[in-house]
Amino acid sequence: MSGNPMERLQQGQKVALVASLLIFSLAVGKYLIGFMADSRILIADAVHSSVDLVAILASWLGLWLASAEKSKKFPYGLYRAETFVTLVIGVLISLAGLDNLYEGYQKLFLTPVLKSFPVLPIVITVISLAVAYFIAKKEKETGKEINSRALLANASESFLDIGTALVVLAGLLLTHARILYVEGAVVMLIALLIFRIGLENVWTSLLILMDANLDPQMQQEIENKIINLKGVRGVKGVKIRQVGPFKMVDCVLTTSPSLTVFKAHELADQVEELVMKTYDGIESVFVHIEPSKQKGRSVIIPVGDINDLDSRVYGHFGRAPYFIILKLDNNGLEIEDFYYNEFFKEKDRIHVGIKVINAVIKHNLDIVFTPRIGEIAFYMLKDHFVDIYRAEEGSTVREIIEKFRNDQIEPITAPHPAEESEIGRKNQSMQSGKIEINGSALASVKI
Repeated sequence: MSGNPMERLQQGQKVALVASLLIFSLAVGKYLIGFMADSRILIADAVHSSVDLVAILASWLGLWLASAEKSKKFPYGLYRAETFVTLVIGVLISLAGLDNLYEGYQKLFLTPVLKSFPVLPIVITVISLAVAYFIAKKEKETGKEINSRALLANASESFLDIGTALVVLAGLLLTHARILYVEGAVVMLIALLIFRIGLENVWTSLLILMDANLDPQMQQEIENKIINLKGVRGVKGVKIRQVGPFKMVDCVLTTSPSLTVFKAHELADQVEELVMKTYDGIESVFVHIEPSKQKGRSVIIPVGDINDLDSRVYGHFGRAPYFIILKLDNNGLEIEDFYYNEFFKEKDRIHVGIKVINAVIKHNLDIVFTPRIGEIAFYMLKDHFVDIYRAEEGSTVREIIEKFRNDQIEPITAPHPAEESEIGRKNQSMQSGKIEINGSALASVKI
């Protein structure tokens, strides 16, 4: 079955239309045969089928309205039309239940009249039973597939029609045998079940129209999935709105305050894709991103010595001998760890910053303070949604944090020039050596 919303609605319309034609034919047949055979039971069943017909036509109308294209006047579509029609169906089913209840009560006191064996009423009732089973099964399958509450409501009623058909069949035979009370009692029992289903559909439709949360389990699952996405620092809320056969999801999440518009849009797309692929029946996902105001943030600073908060900031992130890792919140500052840079003495110091980041990123970093940082390391941190701020070389950690609290530190928006990096210096050396060699070669030529 296609996931396209319009195709789903069209499938529901076809099922509802076929069911309408079948039930209309049965209702007419029951009424004509009941009238000719003078069978009050069959005439009453014909009236009940007519109520079913109205309900199914109403669901078809609701699905048809819901499949209408969005417009300026109805930018969200007419999905709620299906919910409103389901409400009407619930009312009709409840009324049908009350009608059958009253009819069953009356049948308790009727004295059966001896008549010829009701062949035609029994035949049409057996056909009705088979058709009711076919319609109920098809409506239930399609209703679940396209998440149509109107079709599911009709499927419940159609399954009860099977029981009603059995009761009618038993009633015809028992009436012919002139047995009292049995028919009326069973009709009243089924009438109570019909009435209950009608009330359930009315109540559910009202909850949907009032935007009640009908799926708290899905809500919690979506929150758990979103919070595990890289870059999401918190989920402030997920709301699920049922609109006809579909759901609309609204979620508010928090991320880095310095995140660019492009990265924020990219994160929103990831959330939308995750929800749409994980769950069926989602018509749209609205993502609102806010800057994080979390109380505790993980901070890392490159330092040249280990002296608690008086440690001095080192001039370059990747080549620092040590890193201090802090927990910063509104109430205070706590040293979590000192990290020894095991890579800074390596002979090949190219990309040492990458190795450092891979080693410390497990601390779920939020902020980096550094005087300078290489290009690849810079973008690696940005890809992990880490904020990078410029720290003055030689300042103490305590001074840097104090300036940050007072908004006196600017963010680093680009890495330092490549010629200042280890790669840049090696390239310059190679170019310099090449020039000297060329110079020697030229000199030898002159000689």
